[in-house]
Amino acid sequence: MTDMYEIGGIRFYRQELRDLAIAWVALGLAFTFFLEAPFVEQVRRGALDPGDVAGVFAMSMATVGTGFLLHELAHKVTAVRFGQVAAFRANGPMLAVAVVSGLAGLLVAAPGAVYHRGRITARQNGIVAVAGPVTNLVLAAVFFVPFVLGSGFAGEIGRMGVLINLFLAAFNMIPGGPLDGRTVLNWSKAVFAVVLVTSVVSGAAFLLVFVF
Repeated sequence: MTDMYEIGGIRFYRQELRDLAIAWVALGLAFTFFLEAPFVEQVRRGALDPGDVAGVFAMSMATVGTGFLLHELAHKVTAVRFGQVAAFRANGPMLAVAVVSGLAGLLVAAPGAVYHRGRITARQNGIVAVAGPVTNLVLAAVFFVPFVLGSGFAGEIGRMGVLINLFLAAFNMIPGGPLDGRTVLNWSKAVFAVVLVTSVVSGAAFLLVFVF
């Protein structure tokens, strides 16, 4: 049995696909617990509606999970296009922290990252880094459609999808630690400014116009 699969011309390791799936589900659970907080107390009192929990989990998988998954896949695909060997690796301890923090009514998530190696220029490395936040901006625009045109569950998925993806874009553009912003800033101050400002301004405008 092969340890590698080809999807859309991009090779994925079996362990990598497993890590992506685990991270996706763990984030979906963490966000569900967070939105249903205090989850443990509601379980103890028998106050949880299984149908409501299933709906929140589906929404979490479609918004938080998709935003995270496509963000990481954008890094991988871009790195591979530049001739890199790239793969996603889940961070098991941090996934556990995400789930536990969700149960506690908080949300701390650092599910893993795409690691790539090989010869690469500063420009190419910057493009690999910015591919993730730009993907989240595109997803925010996609989710805006059901938010505006849909109603009920579809409209709520759209609203949450816009908020989550704008947050992911802005957060990952912070120029510090292992976040994408530092690599992008080191490559191009102009690109860094455009993506960061677009993320922050779009997020603030959406909150002011449609949420508050």
